[in-house]
Amino acid sequence: MAQWRRREDVHNGAVRLAVFESPLPGTSPSGDDPRPTVLLVHGWPDTHHLWTHVAPMLAGDFRVIAYDCRGFGDSDRPDGDDPYRLSEMADDLFAVIDAVSPDNAVHVLAHDWGSVLTWEAVGRRGADKCIASFVSVSGPSLDQLGVWARARLRRPTPRNLARAMAQTGSSAYTVFFQIPVAPGLFFRVTGSQTIWREFLHRAEGMPRPNAVFRPTLREDMISGLRLYRANIRPKLAAPDPRHTSVPVLEIVNERDIALRPAIFDDTHLYAERLWRRTSPTGHWLPLTRPDYLADVTREFIRARAGIESDGRDSVDRSRILGSPGPMAGKLAVVTGAGSGIGRETAYALAEQGCELILADIDLDAADETVRECKRFGVTATAYLLDVADTAGFVAFAAQVRERHGVADIVINNAGIALAGSALAATDEQVDKLLAVDLRGVITGSREFGRQMVERGVGGHIVNVSSAAAFTPSRDLGLYSAAKAGVLMFSESLRGELTEHRIGVTAICPGIVDTNIVRSTRIAGVDAETEAAQRDRLDKLYRKRGFTPDRVAADIVKAINANKAVAPVTAEAKVGYRVYRFAPWISRLGARRKVAR
Repeated sequence: MAQWRRREDVHNGAVRLAVFESPLPGTSPSGDDPRPTVLLVHGWPDTHHLWTHVAPMLAGDFRVIAYDCRGFGDSDRPDGDDPYRLSEMADDLFAVIDAVSPDNAVHVLAHDWGSVLTWEAVGRRGADKCIASFVSVSGPSLDQLGVWARARLRRPTPRNLARAMAQTGSSAYTVFFQIPVAPGLFFRVTGSQTIWREFLHRAEGMPRPNAVFRPTLREDMISGLRLYRANIRPKLAAPDPRHTSVPVLEIVNERDIALRPAIFDDTHLYAERLWRRTSPTGHWLPLTRPDYLADVTREFIRARAGIESDGRDSVDRSRILGSPGPMAGKLAVVTGAGSGIGRETAYALAEQGCELILADIDLDAADETVRECKRFGVTATAYLLDVADTAGFVAFAAQVRERHGVADIVINNAGIALAGSALAATDEQVDKLLAVDLRGVITGSREFGRQMVERGVGGHIVNVSSAAAFTPSRDLGLYSAAKAGVLMFSESLRGELTEHRIGVTAICPGIVDTNIVRSTRIAGVDAETEAAQRDRLDKLYRKRGFTPDRVAADIVKAINANKAVAPVTAEAKVGYRVYRFAPWISRLGARRKVAR
């Protein structure tokens, strides 16, 4: 934990601001420190102690400064509401910057109201001369928010109204905060360290030891209410959003109890250079996942400061150009990406703005998919991978992490097919089928799942099963067994990973026109008969006309909706329900021959 060193106080007019530094252990107060300066700005009801866990993680690379905003901690608490207008708070920020780094621009990491006031600051002319970059956590520009709300209400579509109402519900507490007297009395009763620590634990899942004790909490809660009274109604009533040329990294927490992700949809209209990281995390990210916040902040600032990176390019993939989608900036891994469902899924994820890692046993085919994905303006990299080679798959997952970072989305798609009699199949055919279709899925899920759990900010794993998993057939017994294993493994893994905010989806296509049909082996028949039966199956699938791009679209929908099982085609949806509610019908159907 940071051992804060008190610096000389900074004055903005009559207001005194307490400034602190988080030095490297064993160092003296900073003099001519050549490292870039990072200024940490807190929100309500916090002080500089909010950054106690983050600061030491940044101090190895940067000179880390924090201060108590006016009305909080050891800084002055002027009377009345007017001194807490955002214009005054932004003046404080510039005063601190001028005092701690008069010759070089600083990088700002801000949370909650600290981020709100920094948006006010970066919108000023010439702000880029003293603010080199801005990492915004759980704090929108109130002017941008006001315009966003008005635009949704002017076009009252069901989607716009739902988003506006959702944010209104999340912000309902701010109405109470602006009532005279009552909120102050409330926090005089409830503003204890014990109650606040328990609230953060229950609302955010924050480990109780992460709560930093400070004697001014109750006073900070009450004094900080003036931020709400001084700013929310005036800003939302007459918003005046301004553009900024300061590079901005916007960290969007999908589980933020106060701010819905949708309110950040229009940030790109005001920030000329915008990056975004989205994760299933909560409002108090500096306390719940300080390591994650420090990592993404360090990477962003190093890139902006021109410091040599560790070889990863996750900052580049987080760049927002145009209206961002829910998957913008995420890293996605797709196996079997050289053709069929894998290739079309890669295209669909590229359209969503993901960086892509595309693996296939045919490297040339994967390279072709990469070239097409780059047309969407995303980064894509091809890798040679045989998913049946467990050791090779493990090495591949480690390589992805080392070169690109931890994957946010993993699509275990690679697969082969085997038809014909289960009794006639050779041991080699059975072993290969299970190694690719089942063990490959298990390996991919385990390796990338471990990485997601260790990182601690969620993710999503998609395992491509089949309608054969719940549609027994005498001609597809072995294939059905492998795909049923994928389905049950996925549902079980979903239960295991739910507590880590990692979704797992089993995708179950039916009859889809892909190359897998043309390469299907048919056990127990000679080569001529196999070719003839395969040709008939291929014509059947072509006649069905269900193309792999439609499966890819359902995969994207399933990820966004965090679905457990997603039957895709009409026959898959019917078969899934028949097997669940009238399995005897499925058993009768299993007697019918398909491959003739």
